[in-house]
Amino acid sequence: MKGGYKKSSMIQTENLSKEYDGLKVVDGLSLKVEKNEIYGFLGPNGAGKTTTIMMLLGLIPRSSGKIFLLGQEMNPHNVEIKRKIGVVSESQYLYCEMTAQEYLEFFGEIYEVQNCQKRIDELMNAVDLEKEKNKKLGAYSKGMQQKLAFVKALLHDPELLILDEPIANLDPTGIKQIRDLIEQEHRTGRTVFVSSHLLSEVEKLCKKVGIINKGKLLAEDDMENIKRKLSDTVNILIELNRDGQTLHTVLNQLPFIQSFVLEGNTLEVQLKTDQDYRKELSQAIFNAGYLILSMQTKEMSLEEAFITITQQNISLLASRGNGQ
Repeated sequence: MKGGYKKSSMIQTENLSKEYDGLKVVDGLSLKVEKNEIYGFLGPNGAGKTTTIMMLLGLIPRSSGKIFLLGQEMNPHNVEIKRKIGVVSESQYLYCEMTAQEYLEFFGEIYEVQNCQKRIDELMNAVDLEKEKNKKLGAYSKGMQQKLAFVKALLHDPELLILDEPIANLDPTGIKQIRDLIEQEHRTGRTVFVSSHLLSEVEKLCKKVGIINKGKLLAEDDMENIKRKLSDTVNILIELNRDGQTLHTVLNQLPFIQSFVLEGNTLEVQLKTDQDYRKELSQAIFNAGYLILSMQTKEMSLEEAFITITQQNISLLASRGNGQ
């Protein structure tokens, strides 16, 4: 099939676009989420993340392009596909006069959930709401509502979980409960597609990331490769066999070193990332009469590399391309 489509893909888009009054909100988006991945979908506000999700779910029509879900081309009227997807959005719309128990039973009947009460109890316990299931939803806090949204999304044991800002309104304890629940569900084979601006949480959960800006997919790669692409420098921490006082002159002459800090036998060097300079650095240190006892990359967090998409790192992603 054109575009390299795989039936094993849980989500795949080919040149997906959405246009409003001549303005392309999503522009030629081609992404791929494989079975049993936790995939992070990142970008600044207005990048096109929520619009993409709404097209995936068939809530708004696409202007052009193709969408494949669970091995089939997306049809918004395909009820069987929708039964295999669970969704959590940033804002919840609840039946406030219902209790949580009534609300979940209602959706359990719609989805024909087997052993529904057992599943309700397991999930409510996982998010620490088991004592609140007979409380009316109008009395639920926003954080409780967000947790309940996860219970509802997972109630029918979906193959694919689509999350749009899923930990909005949650306190640190609630965030950890939801993170643990996602990881637990993932271990059972669940595929998770998560869009969030809380990059520290994305980093803890996701192995693969796609970055969108102004409707275009700038990069789609493993988390570690993405972090490297988002910065034009990398920090290396080196332990030497003796005091490095005579290394200053050598280090100042190496064009790939951006900066360095030398304290006793400990050296921290900031290198350019246009290529791997560790071999050249090691050789220069050895030629100066030193031995390297240890060398390790000082990993930056995703937030450090990419708190917001700046023009600089947009250029880095664009120049380095997908998967390179």
